Amino acid sequence: MAQPKILPLVFVEEGGLAAAALAKPQAQWAAANGFSGQRGRLLAMPSATGGIDGYLFGTGALSGRPALVAGLAGAALDPGRYRLEGAIGDPTYAALGFRLGTYRFNRYKTGRAGPDLILPKGADAAEVARLTDAAFLARDLINTPPNDLGPDAFEREIRAFATRHKMKLKAIVGDDLLKQNFPMIHAVGRANAEAPRLLDLTWGRAGDPKITLVGKGVTFDTGGLDIKPASSMLLMKKDMGGAANVLGLAHAIMDARLKVRLRVLIAVVENSIAGNAFRPGDILPSRSGQTVEIGNTDAEGRLILADAMSLADEESPELILDMATLTGAARTALGPELPPLYSTDDALAAELMTAGLAADDPLWQMPLWAPYESMLTSRIADVNHVSQGAFAGSITAALFLKRFVRNAKAWVHLDIFAWAPEARAGRPFGGTDHGIRSVYGVLKQRYS
Repeated sequence: MAQPKILPLVFVEEGGLAAAALAKPQAQWAAANGFSGQRGRLLAMPSATGGIDGYLFGTGALSGRPALVAGLAGAALDPGRYRLEGAIGDPTYAALGFRLGTYRFNRYKTGRAGPDLILPKGADAAEVARLTDAAFLARDLINTPPNDLGPDAFEREIRAFATRHKMKLKAIVGDDLLKQNFPMIHAVGRANAEAPRLLDLTWGRAGDPKITLVGKGVTFDTGGLDIKPASSMLLMKKDMGGAANVLGLAHAIMDARLKVRLRVLIAVVENSIAGNAFRPGDILPSRSGQTVEIGNTDAEGRLILADAMSLADEESPELILDMATLTGAARTALGPELPPLYSTDDALAAELMTAGLAADDPLWQMPLWAPYESMLTSRIADVNHVSQGAFAGSITAALFLKRFVRNAKAWVHLDIFAWAPEARAGRPFGGTDHGIRSVYGVLKQRYS
């Protein structure tokens, strides 16, 4: 069977039609249709026989930004084969943006295939593939509903991931969490029929710098006994978005063969309601030895992260980085597109923000404001895991987590949303990647 014709997709910056060097009939067609390079606009170019000879695609004003705007074309074009021409900017990011825009989650419905891209000259094919695969891995996991991705199924997915990447994996499941001193992970997940667990994956040479990624893997969150209203439960399949993005980042690190000893810790639970559920007012022991008063069972993510981070901290790594869909306060502060970044290393935070802007994967540093630690005061335990007021919810959550990192050279916490409520360039509606490209960019620079 003959391959379909490869159609050109000609990038045109806003007001740059004259620079696109189009044939006269094409330029006249564009002018007649009011096309001037408007961001995201596609205009089919007719052939002499009534078919389509290609498309013009408006990028808007690029102003040196990465060309992930190409994702708008990837999302809109019909199946077929395309090549990029014109003002594409960085060819790697133009190709990456296009590929990211072609994402479809078709597990449960018959959907049309996405368009296929012939990589432009100068594009780093390996980089495009690894970052696309990393994003799609995270998106697929987040979009899968909890009836097909409960704790047991999520562990199977993680085991398959470990096998593909030749990682060593250790699983601590159910009551073994108590025997091996992970009491808060156990408490949060014990009310569900599928046992809570901690998955510990390692890769790389023992002598290389130790980088540890920690992911919140709450496969569904009812809120526990402090039950959520129905409207707030609708998206709780995405409460394992931190773990999904950690796996995507781990894929990029390993595929690029960065010179690190990588460790991935994922606490997997479902926060359910049953007679043995943990309660508001309970005092929980933690792996670190600190006692924690439970102020609200709907703030479960920080509890399971705390035990996992304590384990990570025991070997004094160069970096502990956690990702979690942790607080609604983060969305109130910065919206769905801009995850808060907290760090004990301001220079590293600055690097991450710079890398995020360069990769169209922005992060924004928020303060670990020490005076707010008083909001976590408990009269009967070492700490309450939530503040009692309505203020600074994302900051106090980060301050709580910081208590469990004592030995690591640096710690980074990303309070991500892991969801695109509206489609935008390179990010179709639904579960999405956050922080993968920004963190990978910094680690690549440091450890290639």
